[in-house]
Amino acid sequence: MNRKTRPKVSWLALLFIGTASCGPSDDAATTAETTAADGHVPTVYAVNYPLAWMAGRVGGDAVEVRLPVPDGVDPAHWQPAPETILAYQDADRVLLNGAGYAGWIRFASLSPGKLVDTSRGLDDRLVPAGGTTHSHGPGGEHDHGDVASHTWLDPTFAIAQARAIANALIDLAPDRKTEMVERLNVLQAELTGLDGALAQAFSGLPAAGILYSHPVYQYLDARYGLAGRSVSWEPGQDPGEAGWQALAQRLRERPAAVMLWEGEPLAATADRLRGMGVEPVVFETGAARPAAGDYLTLMGHNRERVARLKLVDKGDAH
Repeated sequence: MNRKTRPKVSWLALLFIGTASCGPSDDAATTAETTAADGHVPTVYAVNYPLAWMAGRVGGDAVEVRLPVPDGVDPAHWQPAPETILAYQDADRVLLNGAGYAGWIRFASLSPGKLVDTSRGLDDRLVPAGGTTHSHGPGGEHDHGDVASHTWLDPTFAIAQARAIANALIDLAPDRKTEMVERLNVLQAELTGLDGALAQAFSGLPAAGILYSHPVYQYLDARYGLAGRSVSWEPGQDPGEAGWQALAQRLRERPAAVMLWEGEPLAATADRLRGMGVEPVVFETGAARPAAGDYLTLMGHNRERVARLKLVDKGDAH
């Protein structure tokens, strides 16, 4: 089915396009009828890479999954162009992460019947964010709000999100339900295996003490009982002398042996951390599309880096 070409509009105009013209039941029924009638392949848009990856794994060729976030851009703070918002509006379904992720959704007029909040019903599993305000890349200053948003860093939470995605995709292509359920089962088994592997890799960290370079690891921390603490340091920036002094004070109050980073820190930063008895370890969140491989590949590399650590109890290190 060819979609109509739509004119470019401003952000202001997008704010006032009506959102209630098509309710959930209308959207679902219309999409199912259209798919059955003319073989239209439903288009599914996601707001981050983990959702797009899970949708692709479950949906296969029954749906077309799109993630228009440019490479190298953090999807959490991305501001899509008006034309991109129009593409989201034209999608058959839009996969939301929930937990306050992708703030631009609050200002775009997307039909409620097309939205799939993959964290819906999981309120009891949401983790407090810690409420810090800081700068993070080109998006400028922002805060992480009351609830942490990187839910998929807990593989068991990702399984729940995958199930929500599967239900939405089956609704779009009910004739492909059997194969999508089979693919969901495979995906759940893989995520369960990842959960066990991460648990084993992290098993030595709680006693050693852990720091996070950025407040994005709350679900990882909660799942594996790490009891870590966050600062707001960027991989490509020196934290400044005030930042180093604050870290030294933290370490005097509560020692730590490891610091997880979203990306490779500056060599000088890594060296100075090691001089303080803290080993920097890259643990990518996977919010954006990886340069190579997929979500499982990325998490596998993260696990390997953690597992390679030769940790000693901080009480033995002094």
